[in-house]
Amino acid sequence: MEPKVDFIIAGAQKAGTTALFDYLGDHPQIGLSDVKEVHFFDDEARDWAAPDYGDYHARFGLSDRTKVWGEATPIYLYWKDSLERIRAYRPDIRLIVLLRDPVERAFSHWKMEYARGVETAPFDWCVRRGRTRLFDAQPWGWHREFSYVERGFYGEQIERLFALFPREQVLILQAGALDADPAAALSEVCAFLGVEPFAEVRPRRVHEARDIAYPSRLTPEDAAALRAIYARDMARLQALTGLTFG
Repeated sequence: MEPKVDFIIAGAQKAGTTALFDYLGDHPQIGLSDVKEVHFFDDEARDWAAPDYGDYHARFGLSDRTKVWGEATPIYLYWKDSLERIRAYRPDIRLIVLLRDPVERAFSHWKMEYARGVETAPFDWCVRRGRTRLFDAQPWGWHREFSYVERGFYGEQIERLFALFPREQVLILQAGALDADPAAALSEVCAFLGVEPFAEVRPRRVHEARDIAYPSRLTPEDAAALRAIYARDMARLQALTGLTFG
C-alpha cells in the first residue's frame, strides 16, 4: 500500500499554525511537507471525482517510515469540501486544530490582508457591510481573503469535523497554549502523534503583523458587535469542546 500523509494541521488561520509547524520541524521523528501550506484539498481545479495524489505525495519524503509525516494548511477547516476530501483520502488521518479568540483572529486576518494590499477597506466596514462580498461571491474565491468573520464560526466548523472524523483523531488546542507553555503544548501534540517528547524546545518568535500605518484599530464597539455575532456559535463550540473565548 502506498504510504500516505499521517497528520494535518487543518486550522485555524492566524491561530499559531505557523509556529506549530516550525516547532514540529525540529522533531527527529516528524517529517513535514516542503512548504508550510500545500493547499491540496482546497484546490478547486482538481478532479475530485478521481483525485490524483501524486503531486501531493511528492511534497513529502513518505518513503521514510521512521517518521510521521504531516502538513499545515489552515484553510482546510473552513474551506468547503476540504474535510470531506481529506476523509476520502485517509479516514484514519490525525488532525490538529488551533483556535484563537475569533474577534482577535478576525482583526489579525484583516491586518494581514491590508498589509498585503488585498484589502483596502477599514475593518469596521469589512465586518459589517463588507460581509456581503462573500455572500455574493461565485465561486468561493473571495472567501480566501475576506472571510474575516466567517472563519471564526468555530462551533459550526468543529461540528462538521466531528461528523466526519472520530474525536480521538482530532486534537484541538487554544492558540495561546504555544505562547504560554510551549513545552506542555508540544508534549500534548507529540503524544497525539505517537512520537517521543521533544528533548529540547527551541524558542520561536511568532510572526508579527507588519509595522505599517493601519487605518483601523479593534474598537470596543467592533469587538462587542462581533461577540454578538458569535454568541450562538460560541455556545455550540463550548458544548462540543468545553472551550470558551472572550
